[in-house]
Amino acid sequence: MAKRHLKVTGDLGRVVFMEYDLRNTPSLEESVRHSDIVYNLVGRDYPTKNFDLEDVNVEGAERIAEAVAKYDIDRFIHMSSYNADKNSSSAFYRTKGRGEEVVRSIFPETTIVRPAPVFGFEDKLLHKLAGQANLFTSNHMQERFWPVHSIDIGSALAVMAEDDSTAAETYELYGPKNYSMAEIAAMVDREIIKHRRHINLPPRVLKRLSELYNRLIWWSQTCADKVEREFIDQKIDPKAKTFQDLGIEPAEIANYTFHYLQSYRSSSFYDLPPATEREKREEKKYLHVIDDQ
Repeated sequence: MAKRHLKVTGDLGRVVFMEYDLRNTPSLEESVRHSDIVYNLVGRDYPTKNFDLEDVNVEGAERIAEAVAKYDIDRFIHMSSYNADKNSSSAFYRTKGRGEEVVRSIFPETTIVRPAPVFGFEDKLLHKLAGQANLFTSNHMQERFWPVHSIDIGSALAVMAEDDSTAAETYELYGPKNYSMAEIAAMVDREIIKHRRHINLPPRVLKRLSELYNRLIWWSQTCADKVEREFIDQKIDPKAKTFQDLGIEPAEIANYTFHYLQSYRSSSFYDLPPATEREKREEKKYLHVIDDQ
């Protein structure tokens, strides 16, 4: 049951896998033509030798939207990103903003979803901070955002599928509390009972190192644009709808750090209770009864 979260929703015969290529329009059309609803979850936040951010977040989204429009699919839900803005200094945010414009121009009923940084199983937030590879930073980890639970994102997408009033709407999905990256890193350190070092480098230096590193390895680790994003706080579009409009109460990250990070503890501390419970026990040690008699 430990791997139950990896099982897709649907048993053998109910989930049909389709091979497609983001540059192959017929394969995209074959993938969507029998659908009632299409979720575009294809995205990339770092460039590779085969696909840059423009290829995936703009041109890829455009081809998928064209396929949806061609076969007159009832619903199309496009996963974008927080801070999506065609005028952003970040290439990722910039291409996400352009991607939103493109899909809406092709399929006006598109539902756009902008999730905040996500925490959950195999995320790129808690697990990145708990690991040893996250050593260098460039803004003293002062980027601020509202982390959101992956389960809440999934619940929101499920509600959108059943509620046609969500068509042509834009949703900003974010958690209940604003944090800096440094505050979350401190929370992670308390939970795993270890201290992870973070070395601050000038952005010009770290961007150059990240660019070279991104060329040397094929898997996602870092890139120059991720350094740029460290200096951009999350901004919420006041016109967009939120979890509240979907009847969902978003979870607080502090309630889930033990659930997702226990495996990073050493064997000496593995069975200790969550950090919040330990802190409460420490407080009780210093409670005294004052007898005035």
